[in-house]
Amino acid sequence: MKKSICLILILIFLLTPIVSFAENLEIFGEGAILMDADTSQVIYEKNAHKKLYPASTTKIMTGILAIELGNLDDIVTIDNEIVQLTDGSHIALEPGEQLTLEELLNALLIESANDSALAIAKHISGSIDVFINLMNQKAKEIGAKNTHFVNPNGLHHDEHYSTAYDLALMGQYAMKNDTFKNIVKNYTYTIPITNKKNEPRFLKSANRLIYSTRKINIDGNAVPIKYEGATGIKTGYTKKAQSCLVSSVNKDNRNLISVVLKSNGENLFLDTHKLFNFGFDNFRNEKLGFSNQFIGNFNVNRGASPIVSGILKDDISYSLNLDKLDAIESKINTLEDIQAPIKQGDILGYIEYILDDNVIAKGDIISTANIDIDPDSTLYKKILNKWYLFVFLILFLLRLNKYLRIRKIRKFKSRNKRY
Repeated sequence: MKKSICLILILIFLLTPIVSFAENLEIFGEGAILMDADTSQVIYEKNAHKKLYPASTTKIMTGILAIELGNLDDIVTIDNEIVQLTDGSHIALEPGEQLTLEELLNALLIESANDSALAIAKHISGSIDVFINLMNQKAKEIGAKNTHFVNPNGLHHDEHYSTAYDLALMGQYAMKNDTFKNIVKNYTYTIPITNKKNEPRFLKSANRLIYSTRKINIDGNAVPIKYEGATGIKTGYTKKAQSCLVSSVNKDNRNLISVVLKSNGENLFLDTHKLFNFGFDNFRNEKLGFSNQFIGNFNVNRGASPIVSGILKDDISYSLNLDKLDAIESKINTLEDIQAPIKQGDILGYIEYILDDNVIAKGDIISTANIDIDPDSTLYKKILNKWYLFVFLILFLLRLNKYLRIRKIRKFKSRNKRY
């Protein structure tokens, strides 16, 4: 009996699939996320919504606002307040020194200069405090749920926090801007001489993911810290935040964003490599539906044509675990009452893609043609809308008929009396 039980247990063990995905992904950072930048799908998360200190990854938001609200050719004059408030990493800006906004932006995102962040904030808004309000507003617009900025550079403050999820959204948003993207993909930049400096400043990024040949050990293999296809984005470090990194990689026609918060030393890059390897090795972007794909014919009420063809409005993609490619189902949902007139491009309903009883993606179904109202149905509707007139007419005819009958009877009686 005991031998039989053992054999059964061994068979169960051998036949049960070994889970080798996210369950066994060891990430040292306290908060982490891997997001598909094209679909916004979260592929992996660890404490993704936990409030943590973002350190200089804060500068992603500062850079976004500088690009959207400023002019890169603007000349920015440094004042005493900026110099006095500067702490931590800086490029030694001096009172009265003049640089372009573009130069300050490169210093912000490549050298991670805190004085540059302050100078940008004051130039854009006239006040650092006003700029901070803009940072918080923009974070909410992008979709951040648990972010609160107190300064534009990420120096520690107990009320200055964000999450891995929120920073992934900011990174995703920022990388859609060509100016931002073209800066963070570089790891060096030179600021030429200024009216206060006789020598150029040579800047270098701390984001070794885009350039370092130093080796780290990934699953027993020594590999360079530089990751193939890395395109940015921003590092950060304070004693309380520890090592932070928001990264992006473009590889195999896919764009992934990773965030690691509160890691330490080389573990920061180990974590980031593991996340990207996990995403590229186990998932792929699959098109579930195609723009202009025929979905079906739909009934049209009161239309000159009784049906209209529906197609998908846009491509629909999703990052799928390779083991689940054949498990997706689709469900078509139409509007309750599709009525003419219909214009080409009008929404007729939507299609849902379902995996493991969860809706993983949706797409609008639109009309391929214009459908006018059927004139007969319009007349019929007008008649129905004036039903009270028919009631009135019937009542009137009944009364008229009664009146004529009474009159006829009276005439008949009057004749009989004469005879």
